[in-house]
Amino acid sequence: MIKSKVKIETGWNLDNSYARLPKSFYSSLNPIAVRSPELIILNYPLARTLGLNVEALQSEDGVALLAGNQIPQGSLPLAQAYAGHQFGYFTMLGDGRALLLGEQITPLGERFDIQLKGSGETPYSRRGDGRATLGPMLREYIISEAMHELGIATTRSLAVVTTGELIIRETELPGAVLTRVAASHLRVGTFQYVSKWGTAQELQILADYTLQRHFPDFTAGEDCYLSLLQEVIKQQAGLIAKWQLVGFIHGVMNTDNMALSGETIDYGPCAFMDVYDPETVFSSIDTQGRYAYGNQPNIAAWNLARFAETLLPLLHDNQAQAVKLAQDALSDFNELYHCNWLAGMRAKLGIFNEEIEDEALIEGLLRMMEKYRADYTNTFRALTFDTPEETVLFGTIEFTEWHELWLARLGRQLEPKAASQQLMQNSNPALIPRNHRVEAALEAAVKQGDYSVLERLLDVLASPYAHSTEQADFSTMPSSKRPYITYCGT
Repeated sequence: MIKSKVKIETGWNLDNSYARLPKSFYSSLNPIAVRSPELIILNYPLARTLGLNVEALQSEDGVALLAGNQIPQGSLPLAQAYAGHQFGYFTMLGDGRALLLGEQITPLGERFDIQLKGSGETPYSRRGDGRATLGPMLREYIISEAMHELGIATTRSLAVVTTGELIIRETELPGAVLTRVAASHLRVGTFQYVSKWGTAQELQILADYTLQRHFPDFTAGEDCYLSLLQEVIKQQAGLIAKWQLVGFIHGVMNTDNMALSGETIDYGPCAFMDVYDPETVFSSIDTQGRYAYGNQPNIAAWNLARFAETLLPLLHDNQAQAVKLAQDALSDFNELYHCNWLAGMRAKLGIFNEEIEDEALIEGLLRMMEKYRADYTNTFRALTFDTPEETVLFGTIEFTEWHELWLARLGRQLEPKAASQQLMQNSNPALIPRNHRVEAALEAAVKQGDYSVLERLLDVLASPYAHSTEQADFSTMPSSKRPYITYCGT
């Protein structure tokens, strides 16, 4: 049984602005208590940024809060309703195994959602048990924190606790609860839900709330809802470009997994690409390659079109004019994305200024990488440190010719070679969360109760641009040539 709300000196400073929205947007309920929670990992830097007391969070009462056995003072727990297109098909969804405890107001006045993932069944569970297993929760912790250190907007992980209970999936697995921190959990799917089942007034309330929460500079504008659409498009263009630049594959870019804040959200069947191949798919359920690496920008544009559709009643009283405004805004996505991606690629190659031929130079390298199955991350690292002999491209006629063109391109800019190399070091990570390294850490943790492998991996991922000697072992490709497959982890 859930204990009544307790006040312990953990530093919680919760507000509940989402709970003040129309009741149809969510369901109020408490997390379901677990048998014997145990803290597995706590994100000390994040906890301190949030204004939380690290020592108190590790106490018995603190762990009880992170498990959902107790509720922090000021919390009004709720599960958010939303809908979404899953692999192109629209359906009713919602937080089936997650509860929003509230919004932590940090010492700097910032606002972050605090959500428990795996906290039990909700009205949106769709016949699921509402629980999560240890492996996928640790996986989200690893990948989300790695993304943060790579400089990519993301939800973050505060803690993972085990529940002392076994969860039945294909087999019995240890249960766990993840505490997720997000700028918000507002999604394209949130608007799709209200657009489909809410009123016009509720849609406007949601739009006003989103503007106030994420784009307050536009709340008073005459065209504030058009500004909302434009800003979300801009945020997503930058985000997806950063995914592509580090070889990240989300795996399940459904509309309910596109956060309006511009953060990466929902780390299910995600992974980082080893060998460069635009058709790379890791998800076991993406049999048609809808969410392949090379298709992610197109899917982002498709998702944004679904968002624009929900806003049509707010954009203009005249339907035709509303559609035109939406289409004009959406037409900017490809150029915005391309500019972000091209700027990032120039930086990865040490290029400061712009020349028309730059894109051809970049595409030439990518074609070679695909042809010779070169490792994406390590190829750029080799170029950074002028060790092309470490790549499979070395010795080919194509690479020799390309390399000469690249050196000539660097020679045409005012910045010295040392500056170009520094730019490349800051733009090309020494390592990514290699799939085989992540799996090794999860296997040791789940099957053996050994968290040292996980801790070591997190340590080296914390400074991806350090290019330190201890990172070398973590940058190698796996010896196995079998296709890597990930699962949603529900």
